[in-house]
Amino acid sequence: MENHVLELQFGLNTLYLVLCGALVMWMAGGFAMLEAGLVRARNTTEILAKNIGLFSIACLMYLVCGYAIMYGGDLFLSGIGLFDHGAELAASQAAGFDGDTRYATPADFFFQVVFVATACSIISGAVAERMKLWPFLLFVVFMTALIYPVEGGWTWGGKDVLFGLFNLGDLGFSDFAGAGIVHLAGASAALAGVLLLGPRQGKYGPDGKINAIPGANLPLATLGTLILWMGWFGFNGGSVLKVADMASAHSVAMVFLNTNTAAAGGAVAAMITARLLFGKADLTMILNGALAGLVTITAEAATPSALQATLFGMAGGVLVVFSILLLDRLKIDDPVGAISVHGTCGVLGLMLVPLTNVDATWVGQIVGALTIFAWVFGISLIVWGGLKFCFGLRVDPEEERAGVDVAECGMEAYPEFVNK
Repeated sequence: MENHVLELQFGLNTLYLVLCGALVMWMAGGFAMLEAGLVRARNTTEILAKNIGLFSIACLMYLVCGYAIMYGGDLFLSGIGLFDHGAELAASQAAGFDGDTRYATPADFFFQVVFVATACSIISGAVAERMKLWPFLLFVVFMTALIYPVEGGWTWGGKDVLFGLFNLGDLGFSDFAGAGIVHLAGASAALAGVLLLGPRQGKYGPDGKINAIPGANLPLATLGTLILWMGWFGFNGGSVLKVADMASAHSVAMVFLNTNTAAAGGAVAAMITARLLFGKADLTMILNGALAGLVTITAEAATPSALQATLFGMAGGVLVVFSILLLDRLKIDDPVGAISVHGTCGVLGLMLVPLTNVDATWVGQIVGALTIFAWVFGISLIVWGGLKFCFGLRVDPEEERAGVDVAECGMEAYPEFVNK
């Protein structure tokens, strides 16, 4: 009887994890629509090509070596043989998914690989409208095969940092669903690329004036944000890792509730902040406010109360507005606000964790955030620099003015309108 119960739990937990993974995969569509809406019409096709390309490359490279680097195992072709255990695996690990240990199952790999792709989606928006397609895709290879798996191994993988120098878990570092591990990492890589790439033509005037460059399709950007909001239930909810017992089911419900209310709080706070600063309800700030609330609660979605989650999301919604304005003053051109949403609010989320999670420490959170940023930013700067030296990162000025769609993809997203 006990074996039947364990098998049922294993089946339910596996089903729950793969369904949550499918929700997170749908976030790739959200990023694609958000970014396509916030860039100009003549740069839409390339941003869509980047998003479908990065997702596909992430899936392959994480299968080849990324998962093994992050969690241990055969270095190359880690997906072949590692998951080929069939019924014996189900029988011996039916009581798995304990919330602390990740077993090398197909369900876990699938759930993990869509997180890797999310980190890369953050980068594509920040470097939009002026980066060449192929150097970007080459960077994704390095990001998914090495950069992300190494820092993921130091955090979720439980490995010591820098050959045993220290262990983040021993310091009290906690990141429930990846505000630092995924979002701060993606933003750090994006920041390195943006610094080497430079701003778009016409973004900053010689007199220091900051020129707004509106996106082409705000309905599409809004749809993308709502898709991301929905996908985040899988992102955070799936990080409970199991659902087939009373405690886990309650935790899942609480995570869903907190995820939703943090996003709502972030959107409302950003709306009010924009109204106070600009006298208008800036839609792009509202969208980024919702995403900021989601990133903030991602660091710890299980332990806060609904009120605390709302306040945390609101803090993210306020912070993201000021972060976007600050980066513009520093002439760091991020067309979609990705560095502020995922980087600045990722750090905020990590710093809020000890307020509700007694197992986390301020020292652990600070050291963890610095470790993730230093590794990802430093190695990314080297990789971006190498790509710039070998191939160049930026399209020609004439191609940038005309739009990168034709230059990089040979087609336009809106051929009826672009040339009229």
